[in-house]
Amino acid sequence: MANLSMIQKLLYFSLCWMVLALATMSCTEEKKQPPNILFIMSDDHTSQAWGIYGSVLDEVAHTPNIKRLRSEGAQLMNVFATNSICVPSRAAILTGEYSHRNGVYTLSDAIDPGRETVAKLMQRSGYQTAIFGKWHLKTQPQGFDAWNVLPGQGRYFEPVLRNKDNWPEGAVYEGFSSDVITDQSLAWLEQRDKEKPFFLMHHFKATHEPFNYPERFASLYEGVEMPEPESLMDFYPDKTSRTFQGQILEIMNDRFTNNPERYLLDSFSTEGLTREEARRKVYQQFIKNFLRSGAAIDDNIGRVLDYLDKEGLRDNTIVIYTADQGYFLGEHGLFDKRMMYEESIRMPFIVSYPPEIDPGSVNDDIILNVDFAPLFLDYAGIEVPEFMQGSSFRANLQGETPADWRQSFYYRYWTHETHRPAHLGVRTKDAKLIYFYGQPLREEGVTANDPTWEFFDLKKDPKEINNVYGDPKYQDQIESLKKELFRLKAEVGDSDEQYPVMDSLLKVLN
Repeated sequence: MANLSMIQKLLYFSLCWMVLALATMSCTEEKKQPPNILFIMSDDHTSQAWGIYGSVLDEVAHTPNIKRLRSEGAQLMNVFATNSICVPSRAAILTGEYSHRNGVYTLSDAIDPGRETVAKLMQRSGYQTAIFGKWHLKTQPQGFDAWNVLPGQGRYFEPVLRNKDNWPEGAVYEGFSSDVITDQSLAWLEQRDKEKPFFLMHHFKATHEPFNYPERFASLYEGVEMPEPESLMDFYPDKTSRTFQGQILEIMNDRFTNNPERYLLDSFSTEGLTREEARRKVYQQFIKNFLRSGAAIDDNIGRVLDYLDKEGLRDNTIVIYTADQGYFLGEHGLFDKRMMYEESIRMPFIVSYPPEIDPGSVNDDIILNVDFAPLFLDYAGIEVPEFMQGSSFRANLQGETPADWRQSFYYRYWTHETHRPAHLGVRTKDAKLIYFYGQPLREEGVTANDPTWEFFDLKKDPKEINNVYGDPKYQDQIESLKKELFRLKAEVGDSDEQYPVMDSLLKVLN
């Protein structure tokens, strides 16, 4: 160095500075790699059971880790399924398409393995992709580097999981399903290529019926009287304004009584009780089991969050927890889902991403399950393909809702049963109009229902206690919503031309 001229020294130091600057830029670029995406989803774990949505169960729901995740990110208040049943909702999430577009209408349908999905797009763009737990779409998962999934619904204890090496027989895993599924996800996270971003779909079986739970939660709620929803004693048809029977709690009574072991009961009976007393007893047992099953989910969300914290992954990982749809917990005297009532179609949703989402924030925009795939692609820096019918809500999560964001949405439930008729409808922020057309269409041997309408003023009646379709003061609003219903139906491309009976019904209305 001493023998170098001043110019040579300057050149030498300039070169060193450039090398240092390039190294710094390289480090900066590494930090800017696309974020990891952890999508956690349960089955039927409805918003009323999360302890954060203003339910009568908020004070008793055991959800410390849901509340922990919620405090670190955003809570979405108006996320909805476009077809509130497990298989179609999962297909909508993967494809970003409505049922009539992706071909998955009902529980009996399977996803076409050749269909484009968000997983395939993420995989081709360099993400490591995996799914563990409930799949329910029947064909082998595509677009995932690793997968180990339940056959159908699967079972709660000693679950069978199937992967690409042992399909379709699978292998038995010791333990409770929520714990086993989390074990699978954590093991994959530990051995993944840490130089690449990951997209992990972590899907619990819980809280699906029969609402089982691990032994560690068996004593939870012992001696506790669970609070009741105000519409628990809506008995069809004399004490309710709804136009169909639905999945009433008396059906659960029969299941508890005739097969108590399936529900972890020694025995169950409502003999000698009035119908109100019997319904109340069924409700108490049902809710305790449901919340115990949910507590095991919460437990395992905590395990995953702890792992991310320990590995220093939280700042660059989008963490989402949601459910594939909602579920009735005694509201309207019902259980199950499917219907276009709030408890059924609302998907509880919380998301954490420190670089962009303010902790403790709340979003009221109307978000749909077909929006999930575009959101994932947006975060990953991948162009959203034209076939997807949803839109990314990344800006919404930052408090910058686009001026043209939807103010209403279209819903359709395709499966028809006489006590749960097929229907379609429209919901805005303030009102809901449902057309129970009651036609089997894609099913044989099912009796059609006479069509009925229901209308709810959600500002005055958010719990949908009173169907006011026949009230004269709402007729202008109802007519306006009918026009909006048909506009949205056409916009999403849902045509009934192939169903002559349905097509003729709609032509009379439109």
